[in-house]
Amino acid sequence: MTKRIMILATDGFEQSELMKPKANLENAGFATTVVSLEKGEIKGWDQKDWGDSVAVDKTVDEIESCEGYDALLLPGGQMNPDILRMNERAVAIVKMFDQAGKPIAAICHAPWLLVEAGIVKGKTVTAWPSVRTDLKNAGANVVDREAAIDGNLITSRNPDDIPAFSKALIEMLGQTVDKRELEAA
Repeated sequence: MTKRIMILATDGFEQSELMKPKANLENAGFATTVVSLEKGEIKGWDQKDWGDSVAVDKTVDEIESCEGYDALLLPGGQMNPDILRMNERAVAIVKMFDQAGKPIAAICHAPWLLVEAGIVKGKTVTAWPSVRTDLKNAGANVVDREAAIDGNLITSRNPDDIPAFSKALIEMLGQTVDKRELEAA
């Protein structure tokens, strides 16, 4: 049976941090489902301006549990996780995946959602530099590396880390992959 990965995002996601890991996961044989706050499409942020849109498969209100999903992917971008962490259903989804012990991969600013869900205390994590103080204040051990793995959490700093980020998630899902084969930012 094909493993399924939920991608939780909204308008303002960092385009490369959703599109490249999504492509890497799909190329590895996984199915992805984009979940957002509303139906339709969400628009990415591509460095300095609005980027491409992605179709939304389900809304947060349609997600009752993490049953049927094997992992959660949280792309960054400054706007995306800041909006999501203000939504109770989005935060509840992150908590559900953590309570089930399923992999949660968060890159760049996305660890803000991990802080909001209260799941970083005592964990070794990384993030975009401006998010690191929030992680420390939430009790996390913050490191500066391309992929920090602690239990079910995978965190990375920025788009340059996408190959290591994708590799860590794919391997946590039980497959091996050569980092050189993965799409970068």
